Amino acid sequence: MRQIAVVLGSIAFLAVCWWAFSPKRKKRFEEDAKLPFADEEQSIRSAYDADKNKTDEDSAAGSVRGDRAGETSAEHKKGQDEK
Repeated sequence: MRQIAVVLGSIAFLAVCWWAFSPKRKKRFEEDAKLPFADEEQSIRSAYDADKNKTDEDSAAGSVRGDRAGETSAEHKKGQDEK
């Protein structure tokens, strides 16, 4: 009984290795390997767009508030540099 289990386990192992290293699947696995970095780039772009929108809003409000908006914008940029 053990011998049959060893043979079946070996066949299963070889089948998984063949599936994983098959040339047909290489492109798919390369794309899948880049997925974590795609999420990171998406987050960076979203943060940049949010920061840009906030800066634009601060600039628009700055014409109404005067010099105080410039201080807030400078403090905001300083906080971004520290991150």
